[in-house]
Amino acid sequence: MPPKAESHLPPYFNIPPAEALKALGEPVGTDGFAEAAAAAAEGRLDLMRRGHSPEGEKVLRRFSTWEITRYLIPVATPHFRRVLKANPDLPQGVSESDGGTRWFTLEEVLTLREFFAREGRRGKEYKPFRPEGLAAKVVAVANFKGGVGKTSTAAHLAMSAALDGYRVLVIDLDSQGSMTSIFGGHVESEWQTVFPLLARNYAEGLQAENRARVARGETPAPFDDMLTEALKSRADQLIAKTHWPNIDLIGAQLNLYWAEFQIPVWRLALRGWKLWDALSESLRADGVLEAYDIVLLDTPPALGYLTINGLSAADILLVPLGASFLEFDSTSRFFDMLHATFASIEEGENRAARALGLPELHFEWDAVRTIVTRYDSGQQAELASLMQSYMGSYMSHVRQDYTALVGQAGEQVNGIYEADYRDFNRETYIRGRETFDATYAEFKRLLIGSWARELRDREETR
Repeated sequence: MPPKAESHLPPYFNIPPAEALKALGEPVGTDGFAEAAAAAAEGRLDLMRRGHSPEGEKVLRRFSTWEITRYLIPVATPHFRRVLKANPDLPQGVSESDGGTRWFTLEEVLTLREFFAREGRRGKEYKPFRPEGLAAKVVAVANFKGGVGKTSTAAHLAMSAALDGYRVLVIDLDSQGSMTSIFGGHVESEWQTVFPLLARNYAEGLQAENRARVARGETPAPFDDMLTEALKSRADQLIAKTHWPNIDLIGAQLNLYWAEFQIPVWRLALRGWKLWDALSESLRADGVLEAYDIVLLDTPPALGYLTINGLSAADILLVPLGASFLEFDSTSRFFDMLHATFASIEEGENRAARALGLPELHFEWDAVRTIVTRYDSGQQAELASLMQSYMGSYMSHVRQDYTALVGQAGEQVNGIYEADYRDFNRETYIRGRETFDATYAEFKRLLIGSWARELRDREETR
């Protein structure tokens, strides 16, 4: 009888040791990490160039008349064309053929929006709601589980807000620098990240402590060259322009992770330093909250000191998660850790405040929402609804579908709003936009509501 065929066996049976040894290769030493890093860096640059201009800088595409009148300026297409014809001083766009569709840069769209806001019909929202005299809203996107769409959600919210007409500052707090790559940032060292702002805040605190020590006749604490250099830093020196005319960036790079080790050292040296306020105090002191409408923080996938600074600075906290048990479980632990962390800070600070008769510290956010990302209605509807029933008002009712547009845009190092709809079936483009447009609409309600509450409270205290 012939032997039974073993083709039905799974691939992990009968692996010949000699073949495994050959595939293993030579042992890898520390130099191997450098070799792998160099190879990955070369490949990364190549992939980035595929979404960049030949010069290596990202360039934002133009927007067609169809897109402008459908998504950006609420006017009928024939009326839009009549206005341009009647006002030749306005941007006229460019056409790729005689009589073809006209295409406009975003700078031109913003100019046209200003014109319609000034000259157009009253009652239409040509420009987004933004109360005068109020500070920008700081928005943190956070979760300590990776792969939940945190950076993608943050990037698309920034782009949505920019297309809507808001001035946006994106701050990358994640040393992996994915958000920085999306916006074409080039960050050479930690001194081009938020690190010098944190260091400056500590240095200012140490200076105040040393003045008090000298007044008491005590020896001042050491003040090194790094802190002296940090005192010269200002946010406007760190803010870089991006290929979006109304999105600026404070980027990140690997050495930013050093802050996670340096911040606790500073805290031990100066127990009175409120490390969690370092970022927010620096942004406020440097006028950032007056220069922008929205400051959007992309945090690391961990509850470290950089994340704590981001969450403390935030008015609105968004927590992306997938509709799976493990991500729901991880997110519940994330909230548990947030409570433990900030309650601990409050308890420690308020114990001292009560003893000194000072006001107590209470952290507060205008809104906290979880957002389901990468949603598959065919497979995850039941679980997502169950999650919604438990989370209640803490979960957004909008769920971000995963579409072909999202996947293809990501492969090209672009956001979906940077993708040219001519590269897709138009219906695919419309469906892909719809899911992120809905997420932005939900976020915009939080944003407007937050400003509206601030206006109401200001009126009530007059």
